[in-house]
Formats: sequence, C-alpha cells, structure tokens
Amino acid sequence: MKAKKLFEILPVGFSVALNGRDDVEIKGIEIDSRKIGEGFIYAALRGTLVDGHSFIDAAIKNGAKVILCETCDEKNPDVTYILVNDVRNYLGELAHNYFDHASESLRLVGVTGTNGKTTVSTLLFQLFTALGYKCGLISTVENRIGDEIIPATHTTPDVVNLHRLLGTMRDESCEYVFMEVSSHAVDQRRIAGLKFEGALFTNISHDHLDYHKTMLNYIKAKKQFFDDLTNDVFALVNIDDHNGSVMLQNTKAKKVTYGLRSMADYKTKILESTVQGLHLKINEKEAFFRLIGEFNAYNLSLVYGAAVELGQDPDQVLAILSGLRGADGRFEQIVDGKTGKCGIVDYAHTPDALENVLETIQKVKKSSINVITVVGCGGDRDKTKRPVMAKVACKWSDKVVLTSDNPRSEDPEAILDDMVAGLDDQDIKKMIRITDRMTAIKTAVMMSSNGDIILVAGKGHENYQEIKGEKFPFDDKKILKEFFGLD
Repeated sequence: MKAKKLFEILPVGFSVALNGRDDVEIKGIEIDSRKIGEGFIYAALRGTLVDGHSFIDAAIKNGAKVILCETCDEKNPDVTYILVNDVRNYLGELAHNYFDHASESLRLVGVTGTNGKTTVSTLLFQLFTALGYKCGLISTVENRIGDEIIPATHTTPDVVNLHRLLGTMRDESCEYVFMEVSSHAVDQRRIAGLKFEGALFTNISHDHLDYHKTMLNYIKAKKQFFDDLTNDVFALVNIDDHNGSVMLQNTKAKKVTYGLRSMADYKTKILESTVQGLHLKINEKEAFFRLIGEFNAYNLSLVYGAAVELGQDPDQVLAILSGLRGADGRFEQIVDGKTGKCGIVDYAHTPDALENVLETIQKVKKSSINVITVVGCGGDRDKTKRPVMAKVACKWSDKVVLTSDNPRSEDPEAILDDMVAGLDDQDIKKMIRITDRMTAIKTAVMMSSNGDIILVAGKGHENYQEIKGEKFPFDDKKILKEFFGLD
C-alpha cells in the first residue's frame, strides 16, 4: 500500500502533514526501531521510560521510509515525515487500516477487570472451540490461534502487534477472538482502532496503583473501554460490584448485567459449593461445574451470559461449560496421593484475589485441615498493597510463609519488610519469612501434616522468576510436585 493511500483513508480529525515522498510502498509498521526493515513505517511513541523520538535516526538507518512523529528537528529528504499531535491516537487507526481492518472480520470480545480476566477469556475460548468454531485467544498466559500456542509477553500486546496478531487470526480463519484488556492497554491506547462486538467487566479491586496512582484513575481507565463502544455491540458487567454500574454510565452499547446478589439479566445462585466444584442455578437452569469457589461462580455466570449474547444456545453452553477446567495456574490443584496433602497454585497477586482464594479454601475444607500460604509481592509494582497482602494471608491461613515473588530490581528483603509492616503481634506468631522462594515452598511442605492444604500464590502460570533484569526458570507447580515426590 502506498503511503499516501494509507493516510488518506484515516478518519477526519487527525492533523497530518506529509513531508517528502508520498508514493512510498509501505512494507510494515513497527514501534521498535530495532525491528524496522526496508520500506517500513516507524512510529515514535513516547513511553513512560523511553521516548521513541530518540530512535528516529536508528530507524532510518534500518530502512524506515516513513516516520510517524510529534516533533522532528531534522528531516532526511529521502524519508516521508508525518507529523501529528499525538502518535498514540493515530497509530491504532493506522494499524487497523494497514492490516486491512482485521478486527472487523472477527467477532472480538474484550474482558477487563482486576481479577478473573484470564479465567473468563480462557473459558470462552474453550467453550466456543467446543461449540465448533475456530477461535483466537489473547491472554496473560498465552495467545492462541486454534491449536497453535504463541507465548504471551504482556496482558495486552502493543497496538501494532495486536492488529498484526488479529490479522493473522483472520487469515487463519478464526471466527471468534477473546482477549484480556488491561487498564494499561486502555490508558496507553493499545486497543485503539479495534472493533469489539462485546465488552465484559469482572470486578475492580486494589491493583496497579504504581502506574495509575489513584483508584479513581484506575477505574477511569477501565471505564474508557466501555465509553468508547458503539451502539451495535453489548456491554456485560458484574452488577454486584459497585463499579459495574459505573462502567455502563456513558456507554452507547447495549447494557447487560450479571450477578449473584443483585437483580440481573443473568442471575446466578450457588446451590452447593464443595472441593469438587459448584452446583449453580443460572436463570433457572441448573448445572454442576468443576471450578471451585464463589469467584468462579461469577466467572461462569459471565461466560454463560456472554455466550448467550453472542447467539449461542443456553442449554448447549451449560452442557459444555460443566466439563471445562479453566486457565492454567488458576486454583490449580496438585495432590499427594500418599499423604493427602493438597497444593494449590494460583495467580492471586492482589489482596482481593488472595482473599477470594483463601476464603474459598476455608469454606470447602474440613475443620481439622490446616491452610499454609506461601506468598510474596512483585518488585517495581504497587507498594501500597504489600502490607494488605500479608494481612489477608495471615487472616485466612493457619501458617504463612512470606517470600519473594518477582523482585525485579528491588531488594527482596525490603519487599518483605513492606509486607511485615501490615502485621500485628498475633499475625507475626503464625508467620515466617524466607526470601528464597524454593526454600519457602519446601518449608511449607515440611511444615504441613497429612491432608493439609498449601497455597502457593502470586505467580500461577509463570515459569520464571525475574531478578535484577534477568528471568530465571522457576515454576511453582514443578517445585510443589518435586517436594511432594511426584516427579
């Protein structure tokens, strides 16, 4: 596609000035100057740590023929410069056009909220695959095109790679795509230019304040996703969460609700909750599900509602949902058959998620069984939740081992100091701190008695530990199995 044609078809309202040749054949778009090839567009994004304008010269040396930027001091006569007031606002529509409107060829559903995004998007992918559709999945755990697995590096990819991935999904004949939409992605306009058919909201609790600074900013970022929807799509929200109604305030989309406690379009009642699963009634239809806990009752209700809104048969949806197991590293159980000890690996890395998991364990376990929790907090992330996480762990556990999560650039001991600051004398009595995560898990197993439950929280599906800028192999599930003697 010629540069002139590519930019002519963009919506009115962008301040564009073509400088240089406009008949250049565009062969690709990138925001990373190192990935630029001959004939590419380089988009100079301003990030929180790095300004892409600093790499314009490097991009040109690598073959960029078009530069999308906000300022430019020097101009190469062989390069076309497109000056805009905000590259982020422009780039989504540009990528949408370059990849031939990929999201319009797909039935794209976005899932946002603090907790449950991965479980909901994964269940939808599994459900619609079982219904006979070829599907795409974009999640924290993995990206998938049918049976093909593509490793995920972010909850939501950058805007160019996202449109490129959707283009590949379209070319591979996917009909539905289910994707997690993070607050960072909305705020950084990584989903700009996408055409959604449905937007789903799980809940909001304390998270990402290192980035958003305040809960109000965090909520506004989530809400922006719904504010930008058009009137030909649907928005399905958790009405039991007081932010559910906030998400719907200004949206043009069809407004739909689900919940357990409030009147809702998709009303769910828990008939029985055990360690084997959930017996639910959703809109007067009963089914048993393998997933455990009230938080999964919400997830299942949302998946059911979304499927029905997408035109699927309610009875068939329930029949398939009842046999699904959810996402990797979400309340994943590892049982030692000899001792009856049960390890549970869960991604819970917010106070609310940790409390949901531990409260569920307390409700389904026998009174004689102890709960031992291994938990830490990530470095270079929201520090205010650290003391709260430790407090929640001690409140719902018989014993707690505080340890490292992904310390990143921070001192692991300093992170543990922040966590311990939230504990009182009673909490301290049931807590020990062991910085090395492997030793912490081993200690928890050694502390446990036959039949006890060991929750290893925070990392879930992750198979690495990030320390000082380097990722080292580390898998909570493998470590648990090793210390259970199951490997």
